[in-house]
Amino acid sequence: MANQYIDIDALKFLLYEVHDLQNVLDQSRHDDYDQESVELFLNAVKDFSDREMFPFFREMDEQPAYFDNGEIVVHPQVKNYIKKGGEMGLVSGLFDYEIGGMQLPGMVVTASAYIQETANNHLPGYLGLTLGAAELIVHFGSKELNEIFVPKMLSGDWTGTMCLTEPQAGSSLSDIVTSAEPSEDGYNISGQKIFISGGDYQGAENVVHLLLARIKGAPAGTKGISLFVVPKYRPSVSGDLTPNDVTTFADFEKMGQKGYCTTHLFFGHNDDCKGWLVGEPNQGLKYMFMMMNGARIAVGRGAAAISMAAYQASLSYARERPQGRSLTNTGKKDVSQEQTLIINHPDVKRMLLLQKVVAEGSLSLILLSSKYHDLSQTHSDPEERERYKNLLEMLTPIAKTYPSEMGLISVSNGLQVLGGYGFCSDFILQQYYRDIRIFSIYEGTTGIQSLDLLGRKITMNNGKGLQLLSAEIMNSIKAASEFEDLLPYAKKLKSTLSLAQEVVQFLMNFAKKGDYERFLSDATVFMEFFGNIIVGWQWLDIAVKAQNAMVLTIANYSSIFYESKIHAMKFYFKYEIPKTRALAEVLMDEQILTTSVEKQLFT
Repeated sequence: MANQYIDIDALKFLLYEVHDLQNVLDQSRHDDYDQESVELFLNAVKDFSDREMFPFFREMDEQPAYFDNGEIVVHPQVKNYIKKGGEMGLVSGLFDYEIGGMQLPGMVVTASAYIQETANNHLPGYLGLTLGAAELIVHFGSKELNEIFVPKMLSGDWTGTMCLTEPQAGSSLSDIVTSAEPSEDGYNISGQKIFISGGDYQGAENVVHLLLARIKGAPAGTKGISLFVVPKYRPSVSGDLTPNDVTTFADFEKMGQKGYCTTHLFFGHNDDCKGWLVGEPNQGLKYMFMMMNGARIAVGRGAAAISMAAYQASLSYARERPQGRSLTNTGKKDVSQEQTLIINHPDVKRMLLLQKVVAEGSLSLILLSSKYHDLSQTHSDPEERERYKNLLEMLTPIAKTYPSEMGLISVSNGLQVLGGYGFCSDFILQQYYRDIRIFSIYEGTTGIQSLDLLGRKITMNNGKGLQLLSAEIMNSIKAASEFEDLLPYAKKLKSTLSLAQEVVQFLMNFAKKGDYERFLSDATVFMEFFGNIIVGWQWLDIAVKAQNAMVLTIANYSSIFYESKIHAMKFYFKYEIPKTRALAEVLMDEQILTTSVEKQLFT
């Protein structure tokens, strides 16, 4: 099987033509960049991924991170990746020139991270979390915190984490008990955190934890949570590093992503752990949501990347593996004929097309979310910034969830293409299948994202976000309607969007009556329903750009490339969009089978 892990043309088509990166480059913040300079950067990242990431992908699964004598031992390539990635600007890309950044658009940083994640999904998290932690310090930290920590983090010399989860609280952050007590030189931190990705590794010069804790006497619940910088080693005025009483208790042994360590940390085991407050007291969760929202889109991006890599692997196998024969016009097979390649079997084509529409549809959604984020920060018109912010809020839970949930199904189909070999460790599909399983759990489970979508985002500002998103979808429907070949699909999406409005109205009646448990009881079903529509919108948009390129005959890609996009859109609308009808039937069914079920019925 060929070492092909990405369709770089598909990425660039989505980045430049479908989602119009130039619109972002036109903002004054990015005056120094054009498509040519972006190309140079992305090509360098691809070369880096070919050399420093993909060759170690299987090794990192076979030689996983492990806990030994108080330290986490990781594959040697982890340190090499962090060092060389830092030198390349893979952490500093987003940040201002004034603090050592490159001032790249978020869309470009997203594309570069996606390339890395298709090559080796075990590595990018180390630098991705460092970027997010540094971003929090830059936005909300004091000048002193910025001067001490940010330069070392942007260079990749020090890495960063986000420390939220505790054993007794899980995803319920209102129940965290890690404490912070004021002292002369900051705060004394005491508590433990679990499932901390990249939380420690052997040989780390320093790991800077962005930690949620409760100052003594703070209000109960989320209102009493503050945010702290808590490094593994605390720096002195002279620059020396002193152990900060951050103890690694264990590394969680996982079914996938084994090269990406996940730690159990204790802070203040010997009453000597210092932390420094970020921003104002009791505002920690508000600040952390900046990092969490970015991390949620990054999770979706990682799942989309694994879907793409798995598709490339199963496609390569299908093109090489002869098995069986095609049916003749008699309905029988001619055994005297040579075996045909399995890619010629209709059911294998169906599985491959499902992989394609999930992988590329997910990537399109991630890039669009990144574009909305860029324009919400850099657009010259304040009203436009607010509009893009609302659109981003709507897409964030979907961008995290659809690639994670449908990506698992996609990779499962890829494994099925290989048949029995797909289940064997000789082939890569089983690793992709194990690796992607965590993504629907990372950064808030699917259930949590679904509650956010239906309970917060659909209802925010009296439904303004939903109205804006619906208007964007209608713009794409109008553009598709200009092409005779795309008109039936435009009509189908318009009908499905009307169905979504009917479903929302049905569910909102429960909220208006104060029956919030019933309103949100099928939020996960709603997420599947609405996510299906959103990715259908992505595919219609992709088809419009492909059709337009062929009509204008000024194409940057081959006619086969564009035809493949239109064919994939048709596949999505035949096989995926109709599922919304069944899901709508579930959502608008009057029966209540979950909120009222008695625990004794679980026999």
